[in-house]
Amino acid sequence: MSTNLPPQSGSSRRFTLMLSGEDAIQADLEKSVPPSGLPQECFLLGDKLPIAPVLLLGQSTLAVNPNDVVACLQPVHLHATRDHLILMAQSQIDLTENESIKLLQVALPLIEEDFGNKILFQGQRDWFISAGPFASLATHSIDQAHGRNIDWWMPRDTNEAGIAKLWRKLQNEIQMLWHIDPVNEEREQRGYPTINSLWISGIGKLADIQTPQLLNNVNNIYGNHPLLTGLAKHLDIPHQHQIDLLGLQNAFAWIDYPENIWDSLREALLNNDLDEIAIIDFPKSQVRQRIFTAKALNKKSWAFWKKSAPLTWQEIISA
Repeated sequence: MSTNLPPQSGSSRRFTLMLSGEDAIQADLEKSVPPSGLPQECFLLGDKLPIAPVLLLGQSTLAVNPNDVVACLQPVHLHATRDHLILMAQSQIDLTENESIKLLQVALPLIEEDFGNKILFQGQRDWFISAGPFASLATHSIDQAHGRNIDWWMPRDTNEAGIAKLWRKLQNEIQMLWHIDPVNEEREQRGYPTINSLWISGIGKLADIQTPQLLNNVNNIYGNHPLLTGLAKHLDIPHQHQIDLLGLQNAFAWIDYPENIWDSLREALLNNDLDEIAIIDFPKSQVRQRIFTAKALNKKSWAFWKKSAPLTWQEIISA
């Protein structure tokens, strides 16, 4: 097993599996500055994290200008606790397409006036607009901020003072409109959380994407994360939500429940259908890249006369 991912040779048949990680709050960081991006977001897109234009590219048929700074707006529910607000994940609020359309209609005049631009595209959960005066905001994705006290994760000024205040003003105006909207009255009657705020994140442009070198040798991208659809389109690489076991060679995957695919990957390696499996994970938010060959799939044992047992998935990710 190699702990550093060597460049892939033209003849090697590698399957690369990336696992999701969590950000690590460093003790020496200023308490007012949260970490920028989840480690897998930074790994795939680079430090500038242009998530919004990548999502836009994946969700629409628009020809996205690579130099247009795009923002993603997402209707959300902020859950009130005793002394703070917590951002709920979009998967927890069950927003319908019809509800999304109606909520945007109400907020649209305010949004387009303050941004100075028209909405580029409306998806069921994500709305996209050229960032305009909000281009310099530092933001965090819902994937990173959900389940946490939003005070620390709200947009912040970077090189221009007062922009975060302008955003909070717009956000508050939209919250007041939605508070009395029939959409939320109906949701409350059905026992669903109200849509009581708007989240901004992912501000950036396609020209700022810095993909890892390993994607230069990839023929297929697998996984259902929304980022992958746009990234594959940007790189002109075929993309599927589900892994094709006949198309493992020189493929990259970022999937939910990777443990469910490990036995199939191990079998492909032992059957010589693959030369190596690369696993990328993020212990303590740091990138770790490892190569497994068929010889590295078993546990090391001092009892050399006994057949060593295969490594389990849990042993691999816990190492």
